Amino acid sequence: MENITVKDIVKMTGGVLLCGDENTVITDICINSKEIKEGDLFVPIIGENVDAHRFIESALEKGAATLTSEHDGAIAAEKPYIRVDDTQEALKRIGAGIRTGLIDIPVVAVTGSVGKTTTRTMIAHALSAGKETYQTEKNFNSQIGVPITLSRMSAGDEIAVLELGISEDGQMDVLSEMVRPDMAVVTTIGVAHIEFMKTRENIRKQKLSIIHSMKKDGILFLNGDDDMLQDAVKTEKITCKTIYYGTESWCDYYAKNIVFHSDHTTFTFVHGAQQKEVFLKAFGKHNVANCVAALAVANENGVPIEKAVAYMESYEGPRQKIIKADGKFTMIDDTYNASPDSMRASIDVLCDMPCKGKRVAMLGDMLELGDNSEEYHRAIGRYLMSKSVDEVYVVGELASYIKDEMMKSASDKIRVFSLSDREEAAMSLMAVLQPEDLLLVKASNGMHLDELVNILKSS
Repeated sequence: MENITVKDIVKMTGGVLLCGDENTVITDICINSKEIKEGDLFVPIIGENVDAHRFIESALEKGAATLTSEHDGAIAAEKPYIRVDDTQEALKRIGAGIRTGLIDIPVVAVTGSVGKTTTRTMIAHALSAGKETYQTEKNFNSQIGVPITLSRMSAGDEIAVLELGISEDGQMDVLSEMVRPDMAVVTTIGVAHIEFMKTRENIRKQKLSIIHSMKKDGILFLNGDDDMLQDAVKTEKITCKTIYYGTESWCDYYAKNIVFHSDHTTFTFVHGAQQKEVFLKAFGKHNVANCVAALAVANENGVPIEKAVAYMESYEGPRQKIIKADGKFTMIDDTYNASPDSMRASIDVLCDMPCKGKRVAMLGDMLELGDNSEEYHRAIGRYLMSKSVDEVYVVGELASYIKDEMMKSASDKIRVFSLSDREEAAMSLMAVLQPEDLLLVKASNGMHLDELVNILKSS
């Protein structure tokens, strides 16, 4: 946040300064009173269980000013109190105000059911080969996180890559209006959050509404490997410039000659007459497509392909982690989250990576899948039966349907086990895994299988 004062915040929010100096400088925005720093504007969000207005006094011991929707009239305080009708709406106005009035740089917005974070970080990495690039911090991709992200852009940034996440109808319009992207990337149309958005067709409509506030000459990048995006231009009547990327040769940018090695992936990047060999420290066909998206965006923003390709060699992924230890098995830690699409992609990684021992999957529940949760889990069971996996362990009520479906088969190709909790899972895996084995650990974040990973790492 640069050159922002309380007076600017009052103007952006349409609020009223109840007390304090309007020339007080604001250096950052904070919504967690425990994390507030000197110079911060505290924004107390009213949540389902806690109203953060109760923390205003303690927050202002360090912070510079606060928004409030619960104070009226004069306030006896040294630091500024800014009265607004709704603190969350005021936060959105601050983000939009900074984007439109103060930091006018090109913005690439990234959304999709799966792969947003990885694609966003890959795009930012590729752009960094030629431009000073800012990107979304942590998981600040919501209606609360995006305004904070916008507020942290600076005049020294040449381009920004922002992640936009939604879970309900209408949220993308709010986010895209704030962000006003110059370019937009849509990764996949899956079933994440289908509990709230009902159908994949509606999810596609909501994700693609990202273009509603896109600049007039903006570019939309679509994943040509995704069945719901292949005909999106016609189905959703998209008229803006559209570029397809992926692993299919009909795409404008695509990958061929994909080879998975023990600790990296190689492929040939193709765009028109251009062909470049790419070295990527990530696994899975989906990550190859994500990398192609990154290189495509870099190229369309004037970063030479040669530089972007060379820069991608140093990319380290934020989600899927390959953990190796001398004398122990290799583990694919993919415990950040899970949906049917990402679960299948992770199983593919397990099967594609070189392995001299057993391929073992430790799977937990996929959450927020609505009324069809059982069938989505059973479908994973059927998918596993078609793959080269040796053993499958499941933990969780929903994950038990994976086992049930696999047990329907008369084949003894894959051994399947059901475990009661993380502790039993850790003990079972430590008892059977050998140094040359490859283990995948995958579940929704709410299953806390990251704790299982930590136990196995320290065993």
